[in-house]
Amino acid sequence: MDSKSASQTVEEPLDLIKLSLDERIFVKCRGGRVLRGQLHAYDQHLNMVLGKVSETITTIDIDEETYEETVKTEKRTVELLFVRGDTVILVSPPLRTV
Repeated sequence: MDSKSASQTVEEPLDLIKLSLDERIFVKCRGGRVLRGQLHAYDQHLNMVLGKVSETITTIDIDEETYEETVKTEKRTVELLFVRGDTVILVSPPLRTV
């Protein structure tokens, strides 16, 4: 095994995040938030700093009289965003081809 492939071995879950530094990732958070942005930094608690972030917030309102659901989607872009690790549900690294 050469030194490059040895340094890119995934032995622990956070190794996969480490390989995604400076790349665009997908992050699903509590509260219906979905983030896509460039990963600048992270720690063992999955606190992250993302750049050039596209955030989508989906909320569902229920009419109390008719019980009809109304889905609202809000989108915004943020230049730099700190994401607290306890809100993170899922992190997806960029698609890699061999």
